[in-house]
Amino acid sequence: MKIIIFLLCICHGIAVCQGIDLILAGKGFVKPVDISSTDIDGDTRLFITEKDGRIQILQSDGKINGESFLDIKTKINASANERGLLGLCFHPDYKTNGYFFVNYTNLSGHSAIARYKVRSGNPDLADASSEKIILVVNQPFNNHNAGDLVFGPDGYLYIGMGDGGSGGDPGNRAQNPKNLLGKMLRLDVNTDSAPYLIPNDNPYKNSQDTLPEIWAMGLRNPWRYSIDRTKKELWIADVGQDEWEEINSVPVSAPKLNYGWRCFEGLANFNTSGCNLNTSFTKPVFVYRNVFETGCSVTGGFVYRGSENKSLEGK
Repeated sequence: MKIIIFLLCICHGIAVCQGIDLILAGKGFVKPVDISSTDIDGDTRLFITEKDGRIQILQSDGKINGESFLDIKTKINASANERGLLGLCFHPDYKTNGYFFVNYTNLSGHSAIARYKVRSGNPDLADASSEKIILVVNQPFNNHNAGDLVFGPDGYLYIGMGDGGSGGDPGNRAQNPKNLLGKMLRLDVNTDSAPYLIPNDNPYKNSQDTLPEIWAMGLRNPWRYSIDRTKKELWIADVGQDEWEEINSVPVSAPKLNYGWRCFEGLANFNTSGCNLNTSFTKPVFVYRNVFETGCSVTGGFVYRGSENKSLEGK
């Protein structure tokens, strides 16, 4: 198994790389695309999401459980490179309610956000019959479908949607306030009476011009993002088109932002037709050229808040 990792640390606007050793934690997975944990004290299991539709449990000794935590391959359209079972996150109160959420491409080729529940009495198996569909977003193409899911410190679910695919966002969907594509969405999924609710402080909840689920717009393909819970900052890795990859960082409490795609790719003009250049666009905190000498498409990251390596604190 070959592992290649591009490590990027940002400090005072300068890229600083730390010395990192790679240790094999487990092997034998098929197209692994996501790593998750329950955040329950003492739970050392890692949940590995496989693109074709399975979630496997990796134990701390490197062994994989004999039975998948969840297998929904029959629900998944994974025929294209950027489709499949793409993301997993556990509810902040998972220890009590047993809920977790997945992002997958359904058989019609559209993005589905669904809630599942762990089986009663067996923490290593999910109840595949417990699915509750939260949201389905139509996808016009089979790429730029994003795939990540993250709960914020506010208890709401953040969903990053790509611009819907092809190249160059031909429908200018990322700038269209009446389309969920190319956006960061924020939903209240703490309800059984409806698929989801709109949080009261969502910036467009009462807007006539913008869909209420939208938290921010102007994203191309936020394939992976994370929240630094210490500083309560949202870090978005937005995959570029041809030349520039970008990283965005803002406080979670800063809604109603426009990250600029397709008007801009990184800091450079891309396609300003139909763009209102009087808009206050939020610039990325870091960009790099998409060349093999530097790196390829940006694939997320985390701010280090661990206890084992103090020199990485805040990197």
